[in-house]
Amino acid sequence: MEEMTDRQKQILSFIVKTSEERGFPPTIREICEEMDIASTNGVNDHLKALERKGFVTRGEQQSRSLVATKRARMVLGLGAKRADPTMIDVPVLGRVAAGAPILAAENIEDSVRIDSFLLGKDGREVFALRVKGQSMIEDGIHDGDYLFVKKAPSANSGDIVVALIEDEATCKRYYPEGDRIRFQPANRDMQPIYVSKSQFRQTMILGKVVGVYRKMAL
Repeated sequence: MEEMTDRQKQILSFIVKTSEERGFPPTIREICEEMDIASTNGVNDHLKALERKGFVTRGEQQSRSLVATKRARMVLGLGAKRADPTMIDVPVLGRVAAGAPILAAENIEDSVRIDSFLLGKDGREVFALRVKGQSMIEDGIHDGDYLFVKKAPSANSGDIVVALIEDEATCKRYYPEGDRIRFQPANRDMQPIYVSKSQFRQTMILGKVVGVYRKMAL
């Protein structure tokens, strides 16, 4: 295999360092800023070369899918990284579409690594969504938070769920009421969403909320 140039070695070192510190690799834009490279095309050229030389692998659909190979770590003098069985990579969905598998590659925009202890034994059945809006603030869920959602086709009355109503995913408390379902916000200034059988609106429960992550300003 071909050897790396000095610039490629710097980029690879940054990928490894960032991945270990944050639990996920940097974006191409972050590599541009760190390396003071003006164009994303320039970074892409280096990444293609690193991939061709066997130092990184990357998926086609995810923005944070760069992975340094075992050979790369050996060349950098880091040795092989041992897998931590207590950590789980939770996919972060950018969107959810009706009729498509929840974890289809085109839905996944990122991933976050979290200790499996926090998600329980079924942690690998969990996905994450970023909250938009203030409809659940009285339950401690705020705009910009990340929800951890355990995949489930049904829920109990009062559960906090993520549901797909037509083409829109929403987080609300779930209350079945005879011939209709009430999706109740936790914000006294907002009205519930009612979906009745007579409306023929496509409605599907995607899962139950099992955790919330919030990045705190320092």
